[in-house]
Amino acid sequence: MDIKGHDLPLLVSLRAMLDEKNITRAASRLGISQPALSAQLARLRDVFGDPLLTPAASGKGMVLTPRGTELKEPLRQALQHLEDVVSKPSAFDPKHSARTFTVGANDNATAIMGSRLVALTRHRGLSGIRLAFRSIDFTKLNDQLESGEIDVALVSKNVVPNNMPSQPLFEENFMMAQRKNHPRGLRPPSLNEYARLEHVIVSGDGGGFRGFIDDILAASGKRRHVAVSVQHYSVVPLLLQSTDLVCTLPQRFLSRYSNALRSLRLPFDTRPFTLHATWHARFNNDQGHQWLRQQLKECAAD
Repeated sequence: MDIKGHDLPLLVSLRAMLDEKNITRAASRLGISQPALSAQLARLRDVFGDPLLTPAASGKGMVLTPRGTELKEPLRQALQHLEDVVSKPSAFDPKHSARTFTVGANDNATAIMGSRLVALTRHRGLSGIRLAFRSIDFTKLNDQLESGEIDVALVSKNVVPNNMPSQPLFEENFMMAQRKNHPRGLRPPSLNEYARLEHVIVSGDGGGFRGFIDDILAASGKRRHVAVSVQHYSVVPLLLQSTDLVCTLPQRFLSRYSNALRSLRLPFDTRPFTLHATWHARFNNDQGHQWLRQQLKECAAD
């Protein structure tokens, strides 16, 4: 194949189709119409002498041919290298930059770090800087960090992707939270009482009823009753205020609800939780990226 005779946009479109395995989604990602992308696929099939993608037997989406599978990763790498080559490094001036930074985090980390980061940029008059906060799909995190779709992810150390750089931001302690005027009073619970109470758990994946606290209890021969599982931290205060449920939560999170909830010492030691910022190594020397990581470090120190 003589690539000089073919447009680079055609290869960009091919990458999107190989990634999405769906013409409609790929067209949306590229910002073009579905008929236009279908026409490009027809041209690509002529170029490679292969269908590249064929309709799935289920009728939903498409599947890659062996040739399409063979092309997917080399094409991604080639286009990424080309993007790196043509993107000339330039000095980053936050006061005049209109750059958008995307931070991946759960709602707790967003509330703690995001609020401080937004306040910092506003107080310094950095009105051109735009910040986007989004939830993390850990099955896609590696690719999103590599492509720059997510600039920095805020995660615990144990889920930092392999071989990706990271920096610790802060260490977190856990407390048991209950509503004001809870019938059990304000004394810290004993281990037996803690196990008898009805608990709420925050399950990042959604629907889980077991966490690291249950492993700690099991080591002491205890088991708690988890009555409610939620996916977002922000829901928990509402549940606790209207019931006698309790929940074990990060101390920084609970400090924002001190007027509505009571925080009590746990009857056991929990391993420390450290929030890390992680990114792809190809952005190590990007001046804007360096600036973002420094701002996060400052926010964590406040």
